[in-house]
Amino acid sequence: MPKCYQLVGVPGSGKSTWIKNQDWMLGLTIVSTDAFVEDHARAQDKTYSEVFTDYMPTAVDLMAKQVVFAREHEHDIIWDQTSTTVASRARKFNMLPNYEHIAVVFRTPKLDVLKARLASRPGKAVPWEVVQGMIDNWEQPTLEEGFDEIWRI
Repeated sequence: MPKCYQLVGVPGSGKSTWIKNQDWMLGLTIVSTDAFVEDHARAQDKTYSEVFTDYMPTAVDLMAKQVVFAREHEHDIIWDQTSTTVASRARKFNMLPNYEHIAVVFRTPKLDVLKARLASRPGKAVPWEVVQGMIDNWEQPTLEEGFDEIWRI
């Protein structure tokens, strides 16, 4: 049975950095809107933040197509999005019903560390009120919602 690793964590918690340090993940399909937005921004000679609002609907469509392709070919998937609520994770379960789902949960850093990490990403600004909303509305992943395993990083 193919696997989907749902990364769960606020922006700046280390999800994308963690992927880069996992040699065992080579060859897995990494699903994320970020890659599409970043590529589009580069092609336009703009920053991620400058194209984010206008391009995000396209990035979501491209990501969905990537998921369908991976599902049709039974690829293991790493889903790199915040996924901080049950509802956001449910959409992933619905798209991949015949997958084993593993939550990979990233602790929210102390606020000063988190703010420093977010500030260190030039051209990729996430409004603090958005991050704070994710922190305030955080829902811990559970086996009951459908995960087969939960890893805490």
